[in-house]
Amino acid sequence: MKHSIGLYVHIPFCQHKCSYCDFYSVVSLEAMERFTEAIVSEIRLWAHQERLDATVETIFWGGGTPSLLECRQAEQIASVLRSVFSLAPNYEWTIEANPGTITLEKLRFYRELGINRISFGVQSFDHHELEFLERLHSAQQAEEAVELARRAGFDNINLDVIYALPAQDLETYQRTLERVCTLTPEHISAYSLVYEHGTPLYRQLQRGAIIPLDEDQEAAFYSMTVEFLAQRGYRQYEVSNFARPGRQCRHNLLYWRRGQYVGFGPSAHSHVDNVRWSNVRSLQRYFDAIERGSLPIMGREQLTIEQQRAETIFLGLRADGIELDAFARAYGIWLDRGMLGELLTEWQQNGWACLDRGTLRLTSRGYALCDALTLQLLDALERAQSASGSFVDCNV
Repeated sequence: MKHSIGLYVHIPFCQHKCSYCDFYSVVSLEAMERFTEAIVSEIRLWAHQERLDATVETIFWGGGTPSLLECRQAEQIASVLRSVFSLAPNYEWTIEANPGTITLEKLRFYRELGINRISFGVQSFDHHELEFLERLHSAQQAEEAVELARRAGFDNINLDVIYALPAQDLETYQRTLERVCTLTPEHISAYSLVYEHGTPLYRQLQRGAIIPLDEDQEAAFYSMTVEFLAQRGYRQYEVSNFARPGRQCRHNLLYWRRGQYVGFGPSAHSHVDNVRWSNVRSLQRYFDAIERGSLPIMGREQLTIEQQRAETIFLGLRADGIELDAFARAYGIWLDRGMLGELLTEWQQNGWACLDRGTLRLTSRGYALCDALTLQLLDALERAQSASGSFVDCNV
């Protein structure tokens, strides 16, 4: 029986490392040719060793900045993916791009390769905010990039924006949202700024050079995002993601539904048959492994049933919900019974969650509290298990 899987390809090169970003990347283009040869070898080596009989439903090229690849390099990687994997007829294939790194010719080439979805890291349409975020493109370049993508034949475009920047006001952010919606993307990802440990932005925070918004201010930005986009036809289907009907990112849904996926490139993660593994987070160590004929895997982990259950909860709550019957069949636990049921009733009374045809879903208000609610439910599960010694009853 064939698996349905997704593929992630990590292209770790950037022209400049943005101060807030903690994804693995290198600010040098000198090794791109060597990298292309290495990742082609990795894909072939993995396919030879694993021999997974799978149909690829989604492909996602992330980074880094995948759009920095030369066309022939992108073609080499695309060609080996097609040669070793079977693509579903209706596959989704996304590439991330920075607005200042693309041309009409390159975009048309992507479409010829079979790439049918593009995600632009716009982040803001305000000049000062772009400078603060250390983005290299201008607001005008962002608009031009979307126009060029349409001319190249892309009918599935995502735009990323970031909100809750220090000293940002709601009026400026609303202007960014207005310009985003004017470009009519099919999908919008709106992220609250996170001060990731180890980033230059985090160090500025530690020095007191910047003052973050407080929780109430951040909540106001979140509420504006949800309401503004809902009024313009974008349905929230995850904490930070909004889409036109039928235009949710299928690759992200694969992650959130605990689907199976294989990652290639330095720092890429994989999940197949409840086994997780990740690649080394170093370009040199990645090269070393590939060039001696080894997969660049840093570690594997067989997930326990408890880990699987916890993942199902925290991924389900942040996305399209937890189907109660399926959860009970998988883990022998009814979330809507006993003390767990009392907790869910409290969530519903507070407007944080709803039961929709047997699926527990968070509301927009609940999404804003997603981390806290997830911890509440996991804690309640532990207490219920301690009280009974084990989960029984489930009549599954």
